[in-house]
Amino acid sequence: MIKTILCCITATLLLVTGCSNHDQTKPAASSEGATTAIEVKVVVVTMFELGDVSGDEAGEFQRWKERHKLDQRFPFPQSHADLYFNPESGVLGMITGMGTNRSSSAIMALGLDPRFDLTKAYWLVTGISGFDPNDAPIGSAAWAEWLVDGDLGHAIDAREIPEDWETGFFPLFTAGPYPEKRPPNQGEVFQLNGKLTDWAYQLTKDVELSDDDFIIEQRKNYDIYPNAQKKPIVMKGDHMAAMTFWHGEKFNRWANNYVDYWTEGKGQFVSSAMEDTGTAQSLFYLDRSGKADYQRLMVVRTASNFTVPEPGMTAAENLLNSEGHTYAGMELALENAWRIGSKVVDTLTSNWSVYRNNMPYEG
Repeated sequence: MIKTILCCITATLLLVTGCSNHDQTKPAASSEGATTAIEVKVVVVTMFELGDVSGDEAGEFQRWKERHKLDQRFPFPQSHADLYFNPESGVLGMITGMGTNRSSSAIMALGLDPRFDLTKAYWLVTGISGFDPNDAPIGSAAWAEWLVDGDLGHAIDAREIPEDWETGFFPLFTAGPYPEKRPPNQGEVFQLNGKLTDWAYQLTKDVELSDDDFIIEQRKNYDIYPNAQKKPIVMKGDHMAAMTFWHGEKFNRWANNYVDYWTEGKGQFVSSAMEDTGTAQSLFYLDRSGKADYQRLMVVRTASNFTVPEPGMTAAENLLNSEGHTYAGMELALENAWRIGSKVVDTLTSNWSVYRNNMPYEG
């Protein structure tokens, strides 16, 4: 059904370098000659772009660049791609690059950049992902409260694990999968501000989502998954980030169990991508240093593909059939990510006199 898995590898080869014909921008200067940091209201965090940042095939950033008029370019050589800003709305857009290493370094570099005042900024991570077909169809959006890291741990090749083990991936400093006594959290799990997550969900749950005739037809192939048969929805659901692009029924079962384990049953795995624990880790540190507010971080992911193959196809077949292609649901997921995210961004910026100092859920 869905052409899965290697879109991100293809996108990596085409990732934007930040080049643009817009004027490069320096910080504003005060009357005394000192630079004045620019107050940012919302940082829109995307992870990849295809080709240029405007005018061609769109990745995660291009809709934000064009539709929100992020025309003021700031060179950002200390990270993956340049920054783009709308001085009227106060929205700053960035492309972190793919993977937790790039996302964490990009967020940290921005947080320490003296050109910007981010102390009151809201952070919206918005991008595509793989969804568990048990939860929702392609094109759906999930707001996460829990982010779980799928890289930090012990691993044994599946061909060598003990017969009574369900998985060969298990937490650091433990003697096997899912020990009753959890080890200390060293970055395996991040909890976001649940009240802000719920506010964003309530605000966007009735947004009209785009759908696609091809995807509508392809849903029929996932006939053993009732929720995969529905029209795209907005929901709350939690996220796993891993630099290893995993796929298949067994990994999907592991992701569900691992999220459940680290959140002590409070979280439910829905979406899978590569960057969000890195973003959260840097914002956590920036919050400690007074540079940003971790409580203002939101994460919404949309489904461009499923984390398992369609019934009757093996994980390997789905992987190999996807080679060199984009996800069938990519365009749909990108459009819906913007529709959902822009509702939040526009609400925050249009009511900035209130939301600058007060969370939107505070009344």
